[in-house]
Amino acid sequence: TMVQMVSELLRAEGHEVFPYTTGTAALAGLDEHLPELVITDLNLEKTKTEGLDIVKKARALSPPAEVIVITGFATVGSAVEAMKQGAYDYLEKPFKLGEFKQCAQRALSYTKAVAENHYLKKQLRERYQFSQIIGTSPAMQKVFRMIERVADTDSTVLILGESGTGKELVARALHFNSRRQFAPFVPINCAALPENLLESELFGHRRGSFTGALTDKKGLFQEADGGTIFLDEIGSMPAPLQSRLLRVLQDREVRRVGDNTPVYVNVRVLAATNEPLEKRIKEGTFREDLYYRLNVIPIPLPSLRERNDDVPLLVASFLKRKVSPRDGQPIQITRQAMVALGGYEWPGNVRELENVIERASALCDGNLIRVTDLPPNIQQGAEEVHLEPVPEPMPQPGTPAPAAAPASAGFGAGAASKPKPPHDTVFMLPAQAASAVGGANVSGTSFNTPLEPLKDFIREQELNYLNRMLAFTGGDKEKAASLLGISLATLYRKLAEEGITPHPKPGA
Repeated sequence: TMVQMVSELLRAEGHEVFPYTTGTAALAGLDEHLPELVITDLNLEKTKTEGLDIVKKARALSPPAEVIVITGFATVGSAVEAMKQGAYDYLEKPFKLGEFKQCAQRALSYTKAVAENHYLKKQLRERYQFSQIIGTSPAMQKVFRMIERVADTDSTVLILGESGTGKELVARALHFNSRRQFAPFVPINCAALPENLLESELFGHRRGSFTGALTDKKGLFQEADGGTIFLDEIGSMPAPLQSRLLRVLQDREVRRVGDNTPVYVNVRVLAATNEPLEKRIKEGTFREDLYYRLNVIPIPLPSLRERNDDVPLLVASFLKRKVSPRDGQPIQITRQAMVALGGYEWPGNVRELENVIERASALCDGNLIRVTDLPPNIQQGAEEVHLEPVPEPMPQPGTPAPAAAPASAGFGAGAASKPKPPHDTVFMLPAQAASAVGGANVSGTSFNTPLEPLKDFIREQELNYLNRMLAFTGGDKEKAASLLGISLATLYRKLAEEGITPHPKPGA
C-alpha cells in the first residue's frame, strides 16, 4: 500500500517511477534503471540490513543516486547509520504528503546541481588544457614542456613575463592540470590593493582587530586550502607583507590580523611578475630570501615579438567566434592586414593583439578586416617596411618589357601619384581554425596552403617582387635598384642570396 501511494504521488508530479516491494528485486532494478532518486524503507523483509544494502548500492552507481530512507523506527542509531552510508535524508512514518513531496524535490534538485557542477568543472578543465595556450614556436614549445613537467607537483612556481604574455593563463593551466584541480583556484593582484587591505585579504582578520572589522573573516590563503593561490604582480607586495608571506611558505601556517593562533593551510603558491625581481632586490624593495622561496621553478614566458610566427594562430583563435553584426557572416582578414600584424613589435603582447582584432572586427566593412581597419601605428609600420604589394599591372618574368615606365606608373621619385594597391586578397586561417570561420571563402585569391613562418612568407614576397621588377626593367639592374629605392650593391647582394639570374639588358 505504501509503495502504491508513493508511486502515484510521484507520477502525478511528472516523474518516471519503478516500484518494488522486496529488497532483492530492488537491488536488481538499480542496475537496470540507474535512477536519480531512490526511496526505500529501512526495514525490508524483516531485516534492517537489506535497507542499508540498497543505500550502499544506490550510492555506488555511476552517477550515484540520492536516497531518502523511510523508517517507522525513528531511532537515532538507524538514521545516523543510513546517513553514514550516504543517504540524502530520512522520513519518519507516518509522514505528511507535503513533507514527502518537498523532501523528494530537494533531493532531485540537489542531484541536478551536482551534475551541473560536475559539467562546469569539466568545461573549466577543458578551457585551461595546454591545448588552449596557443603557440607552435620553439619558445612556446619549451614553455609547454615545462608546464607538463611541473603541473602535478606541489612546488612553488614563479612565472616571468612582460605584461600581456598570459601569465595567469599559465597559472590556471598549472592548477587545472594538477591533482588540486577540484579545489579552489584563488587569484589576487598584489598591486591592486593598498597594504592594509592586502594583509586582511591574504591572511584574514578577527572581529574588532581594526576599525570596520565587524565580523571574523577568512583570508584568501584559507579560502584556497587544498587548492592553489596565484599571487600576480608579486614584486609590488609591500615589505611588511613579504616577511609574513615568507613565514607562510616556510611553515604553511597563516595568522589572521588580531589573532594569536596560527592556522595550518595546504596551499600551492604560484606567483608572477612582469619585472625582474633581481632589480627590486638591489633596490632594497624585495626580500632576497623570499625571492629564493618563490623562485623554486621559474617559467619565463616569451614576448610576442619573440614568437612572431604565432601571430596567425592567435589571430585565428581571436576570430573564432566573431561574426559580422550586419550579415552574421564569419569575420576574416586579408593577407595584407595579416602581414601588417606580423610586422608590428607588439609592446602589449598577446593582450594588445586581442584588442586590435576586437577593434578591427567592430570597425571593418562587411566581414573582412583590411589594413585600413587596423590602428594607425600598425598601418604606419606596414608602410615603413614596404609590405604593400607592387602596383598592377606588372609584367610577369619572361614577358616583353615596355621600353620605359610611364610616369603614371608611380615608380621613382618623380612619380605623379602613388600607385593604387591591388584588390585585397583573403588570408585564409589555418586548417585547425577552419571551423572558426565557417570554412567560408571570399572572392579573391585565397591563401589556403598550410601557414609558413612569417620570415619565410616575407622572403617569398621579396623574391617575387625582385623577379617582377627585373622583368619590368628588362634586366636593367641599375634601373631596378632605382625603382626599388635601394643601392645597386644591395640589389646585387639580394640577387646573390636568392640565386636569381637577372634578365639581360635589351640588346645585350
